[in-house]
Amino acid sequence: MDRRTLFDRLAVWGNAFTMDMIQGTHALFAPLVDRQDESRVVRDLAYGDHERHRLDLFRPTGDAAGAPVLVFVHGGGFVRGDKGASDAPFHNNIGAWAARRGYVGVTLNYRLAPASQWPSGAEDVGRAVAWLAANVEAHGGDPRRIFIMGQSAGATHVADVVARPELLGEASLAGAIMISGVYDVGRADRNDFQRAYYGEDESGWPRCSTLDALADSALPCFHAVAEYDPPDFQRQAAWLVETHVSRHARWPEIHWLKGHNHLSTVAQIGSAHDTLGPLVGAYIEGRSRV
Repeated sequence: MDRRTLFDRLAVWGNAFTMDMIQGTHALFAPLVDRQDESRVVRDLAYGDHERHRLDLFRPTGDAAGAPVLVFVHGGGFVRGDKGASDAPFHNNIGAWAARRGYVGVTLNYRLAPASQWPSGAEDVGRAVAWLAANVEAHGGDPRRIFIMGQSAGATHVADVVARPELLGEASLAGAIMISGVYDVGRADRNDFQRAYYGEDESGWPRCSTLDALADSALPCFHAVAEYDPPDFQRQAAWLVETHVSRHARWPEIHWLKGHNHLSTVAQIGSAHDTLGPLVGAYIEGRSRV
């Protein structure tokens, strides 16, 4: 499929978040992404005690040592989502892409709402990073060059970790990548997904926001929003820019992904039409030289 046809099909759904869009987007990209070399993947490593505390590790080819580590945190509205079984195109495409680029790729599961509420997602991401800092060197990764990347709810959890670095324990981050996240929870859309994670008492939601902490953080961050993201994610990106500019008189690093919707941003990674992967690679490699 050529790029114009692909984007024409994505444009049909616009910024609607419907089952047709979800299934259609996945159907478009599943045949386009490369599959992982399963011999280079270590699956379901436990980084904690909960059944969802599991990660898959994608090792680069050869005898790599000191490689950057890219940790991907899936979305799913806080209540669903998965790192992907061995036969799934998503989110193995991201781990496989990272390994081909010479990184250690990591995809992880975390606890879900409503059984586990805020800040459980960020706690789990922090716990996984701490585990990797202690263990990833044995798989060719550099514990000093760990980058966390999240999409949608995953981006929100990543933002929470940036805002609350104490969740990392003794570990540290080299950078954070947030694709279509929620940063101002107090002004976020009111829906069942938000209530499941942040609780029914909306008066407590503003304390969960990360806008100010993101603007004040010294950690180099990468943000992106899709042309066809739903309205709340468009507003969240605008508030992120507004807050950063008010503090620093300059924009944060933020990319507008033309032609993409809420899911295709990460579903495209590793395909021939990938526009996000090269941007993420340039960001990681520009900040991970030693």
